[in-house]
Amino acid sequence: MTRSWKTLLPCLALPLGVGFLSSLLTRSAMDRFAALRQPPLSPPGWVFPLVWTVLYLLMGLSSYLVLTAGKGRPPGLGLYCLQLLFNFFWPLLFFGMGLYLPAFFWLLALWGLVLATAVQFSKTSRKAARLLLPYLAWTAFAGYLNLGVCLLNP
Repeated sequence: MTRSWKTLLPCLALPLGVGFLSSLLTRSAMDRFAALRQPPLSPPGWVFPLVWTVLYLLMGLSSYLVLTAGKGRPPGLGLYCLQLLFNFFWPLLFFGMGLYLPAFFWLLALWGLVLATAVQFSKTSRKAARLLLPYLAWTAFAGYLNLGVCLLNP
């Protein structure tokens, strides 16, 4: 497989940009979040940007593999874009607005969209679908953390 940098770079930049913009819009809420009671297993704050950066890179690589598979218009690209949109708005709901319960349900929808995207991507590239599995697992863990914050901080 020859790499097309003109395709790979935008594929990587799109999810990284989504994450960067949402973090930029919510960074002022981090002090308020740090004061909340956290559920057991909550990682230290420095873990989140590191994990999300890796996940965004995996998302971008996954979309690249699907786009360059050469099988016409690959299934799942619409779902991929929709899950990126949901991914963008979750931090705004959770951190920015402090709407913990609505953010939890939003995160459940995001998890479903990531799963549906992986299923659709698997029709074109099993490797692309497997690259989304860490994202799926982390989103489930984020759901646990989100619900925990919601229950511990009524």
